[in-house]
Amino acid sequence: MSSKFNIPSTVRSIFQPLHRKYLLISPGTLTSMHTLDLSWNLFQMPISLLPFFNLSKLKHLDCYENEIYADIDVPTLTPKFQLRTLDLSGQGDGGVFPKFFYYQHKLEYVDMSNIKMKGEFPHWLIRNNTKLYTLHLPNCSLPGPLQLPIHSHVYFSDLDISDNYFNGSIPTEIRVCFPSLNSLDLSGNGLTGGIPSSFGKMSQLTELDLSGNGLTGGIPSSFGKMSQLTELDLSNNHLSGIIPQDLIVGCSSLYELILSNNSLHGQIFPKQANCKELIRLFLDGNQFTEDLSKNNFFGNLPSGFVPPMINEVYLSKNWLQGPLTNAFYGCSELTTLDLSHNYFTKRIPEWIGNFSELTYLLLAYNLEGEIPIQLCNLIQLSLVDLSNNNLSGPVPPCISLRSLISGLDLSCNNLSGKIPAEIGNLSKIQVLNLSHSKLTGLIPQSFSNLKQIESLDLSYNNLNGKIPQLTQLYFLAVFSVAHNNLSGRTPEMVAQFATFENSSYEGNPLLCGPPLSKSCFSSSIMPRFSEEDKKYHKKDGGFVDIDAFGVSFLISYAIVLLTIAAVLYINPYWRRAWFYMIELSLTNLYYFLVDNIPFVFRCY
Repeated sequence: MSSKFNIPSTVRSIFQPLHRKYLLISPGTLTSMHTLDLSWNLFQMPISLLPFFNLSKLKHLDCYENEIYADIDVPTLTPKFQLRTLDLSGQGDGGVFPKFFYYQHKLEYVDMSNIKMKGEFPHWLIRNNTKLYTLHLPNCSLPGPLQLPIHSHVYFSDLDISDNYFNGSIPTEIRVCFPSLNSLDLSGNGLTGGIPSSFGKMSQLTELDLSGNGLTGGIPSSFGKMSQLTELDLSNNHLSGIIPQDLIVGCSSLYELILSNNSLHGQIFPKQANCKELIRLFLDGNQFTEDLSKNNFFGNLPSGFVPPMINEVYLSKNWLQGPLTNAFYGCSELTTLDLSHNYFTKRIPEWIGNFSELTYLLLAYNLEGEIPIQLCNLIQLSLVDLSNNNLSGPVPPCISLRSLISGLDLSCNNLSGKIPAEIGNLSKIQVLNLSHSKLTGLIPQSFSNLKQIESLDLSYNNLNGKIPQLTQLYFLAVFSVAHNNLSGRTPEMVAQFATFENSSYEGNPLLCGPPLSKSCFSSSIMPRFSEEDKKYHKKDGGFVDIDAFGVSFLISYAIVLLTIAAVLYINPYWRRAWFYMIELSLTNLYYFLVDNIPFVFRCY
């Protein structure tokens, strides 16, 4: 017998060595003992518990963390005790289940963790002890199918048979056998088949671990009825499909959810989710769509924030802050990244170029610095929203290489330089917004190639020169070049351009033509006509400004009247002749009317 600590002499005499391996309590000693705790020693304990057979009143035996071994030769004796709790967990090889177990009928708690045993699952132990509530047999090398007792055991609440060699399917009658089960751990076995839907009817279940098996199929929708569930681990199986929304909606008590390394997909948290207690979430190795937008999440995103196999992330309209660092660095399968409307700082990370599958990039209302050139590596990119940031520098010309882009919004930044003519190569773009920045130079002629564009906003920049011919953009519904330094004529009001009003062009003092009130032919702007405009008017045979002509005629007429009045005032002879001529004219008019009025009102 070996011991980690010295046994006091008063106690040592009670124990006598037998075959130098196990303890034997002398007859007549400790016969009134009901609790014996030998835990946390290095005693060698026989699996038969033969040294304790004479302790007729023994009810609680704790041999935790000792060495358990199989008996070589066990006398055919019946123990005098009826144990209630037995803890043999620790280490060792116990062989077959000892015969004394068959004589126990009052067991309530049994723990034989990490003791190698032979034979199948001891369902008879549960059957013989109707008040048994806890049975722990993890890592006991138990093989074969999982056989449960036939009858229901209402007191049974805790079963741990993890890390064994059980195979076959999970018995569907598990709910009937254990209606009051609180904790079930079947992890680390070879169980196959689907997860029984009967789990959903186990209303008292709080902890369920089915990880590390070969389970297939989906997560039963009945899981949503387990309102008391706090821990759920289904990782490392072959599960597929989506997470039942009822599970997440009703997860008010759930604080640990582990679904790693399956083939699950879809959205994790619907908008009506109520997971207020959730503190541990593991989703790696799946293909989830994550929408956590419009919450009150705050703080920095840690490195490795999301699992590498996640497809879509929605974290918009939260209170997240700090740099992005490496939060999404390994997410090579990411197709959607929406971090808009947060409080992130620093630059757009260069690792953004690693997301070869990224289709939607939404980073509005966040960042600063320049647009990284690595953005041009995203060959699947369709929608880019970098608006309302503090981005500076030029618009990368290489972005035109991404012909799949249908929407590009770089508005409300501090971008500078010219608009790259290469943007005109985005043949599939439908929305282009470069407004409210500091862009200069001309509007590229290549914009006439944007045949699919529906919205084009270049307002509030420092653009100059003429507006190119864009009247062939037949899908254009929104157009604005307001508040720039553009000059010359507005586009001809044909096709879609006939629908654009003054607001599309306002704030450009050198622009003229409809729908602006300023005419391109007024004297105030004539010197500003370009050579091309002058050639156009010359070819057209000159021009007459009707407004200017009317003003000139009125001024000339007034001058003539004033001249006549001045002459008549100075010369009396001409004045008398003038009044005589007026009197004669009035007389002739009177007789003309008298002669012709009957014809006017004659009835036919």
